[in-house]
Amino acid sequence: MRAALGAAVAACAVTALLPAAASAEPTTAGGLGSSVERVSVAADGTQADGDSAGASITPDGRHVVFSSSAKNLTPDATTGSEKVFVRDQQTRQIKQMSSNSTPIQPPVISGDGQYVAQWGKLFKDTKIFLSQAGTGRTIGIGCSGLSCSQPSLSADGRYIAHVATFNRPASRQSVEVIDWHAGTKVTVAEFEHTLPARPSISGDGRYVAYEDGEAGDVFVWDRTSGTSSGPIEDSSKGATLVQLSDDGTKVVYLSGSDTYVHDMPSGTDQLVPNVRGVAIDPTGRYLLYAPADTTGPSLTLRDLQTDTDKIVSDQPASAVSHAVSAGGRDVVFQSTAGGIVPGDTNGKSHVFVRHFG
Repeated sequence: MRAALGAAVAACAVTALLPAAASAEPTTAGGLGSSVERVSVAADGTQADGDSAGASITPDGRHVVFSSSAKNLTPDATTGSEKVFVRDQQTRQIKQMSSNSTPIQPPVISGDGQYVAQWGKLFKDTKIFLSQAGTGRTIGIGCSGLSCSQPSLSADGRYIAHVATFNRPASRQSVEVIDWHAGTKVTVAEFEHTLPARPSISGDGRYVAYEDGEAGDVFVWDRTSGTSSGPIEDSSKGATLVQLSDDGTKVVYLSGSDTYVHDMPSGTDQLVPNVRGVAIDPTGRYLLYAPADTTGPSLTLRDLQTDTDKIVSDQPASAVSHAVSAGGRDVVFQSTAGGIVPGDTNGKSHVFVRHFG
C-alpha cells in the first residue's frame, strides 16, 4: 500500500511541477585531430573547486549532466556536498538540480535534455529523484520496494527503468519500468538475489536490457510482447551488461577480457577483443572503450562499421555509459590529468568533452 501510494503521489507531483519544456571555448589539444573542452566550469569559465565525475551527454550533444562537490559552479552550490549539475553546451549555462540527497551513482539525463534522474540516499533507503533540467525542481519517485536504484531514462523522460529491492537487509529485487505520465508500473524481471541488474532502456521506452548478476546473463525485454529474450550471449560464458543503444538495436556486454556488441535484429555478436566497453552512441555504430594495454590511450572511440579508431584521451581518463552523442561526434569523460586543457591547475577531477568533426 505504501509503495502504491508513493508511486501515485510521485506521478501526480511530476505532472504538476514538470511542465513541457521550453566558459571556455573548445581548445585543440593533444594533436588528436579534434578539440576538447572542460565542461565542469562555472558559466564564466571558472574551474570547479571540487571533484566532478560521472558525466553523460544527450544524443544531440547539447546537454551534459554530471555530479560534483564543487562550491563555485552555481551561486546555490555553496555547501561542498556532492550535487548534480546540467550544463547547456549551447548557452554555456550550468544549473544545479535540487535534492536533499547525495548521489550514489552517476546521474542520467533524458535524450531530449529535459529530465535528470539520480539515485540518492534517503534515511535508511535509496530513492530515485527526478528533476526538470530547465528549473532544477526535483521530486522523489516511488517503486514497489523499500529502495529504488540504478535509473535509466527514455528519450522523453517518460519511462524510468530501475531496480527495486525488498526486505531489510535486501534479499531480492525486481527490474521495473514506471510510466509517470500514466502513473503505471510494469515488472520486467524478478530475482531472488541482489547482485547487479543494471537496466538500460531504449529511447522510445520499448526495450529494456538487464543483467542477472547471479547467473551472469544478459536479457532484453520487449514492452510490445511483454516478454524477455535471452540470454543473448553464448551460454558457455558469463556476461556483464554495459548499455543498450537508444535505438534498441545494439547491446554492449563484457565477457572475460573482451567486449561484444550484440545486434538484436540479426542475433549476431561483433567481438572487440581485449578492451573494456564503456558506452555506445545512440545509433549503435560507435563504441567507446578502454584498451587493455595501459601504455597507450585510456579511452578510444571505435567505428563498428569501418573498424577504425579515434583517440578520446591519451592521458588517464574514465567514462560511464551514455557518454557518446549520436554519430560519435562528442564524448564526455573525466580525468584528474592537468594537461588536457590550458589553465587546469587545481588537481581536481574534471569533466571534459572531446569533439570530433
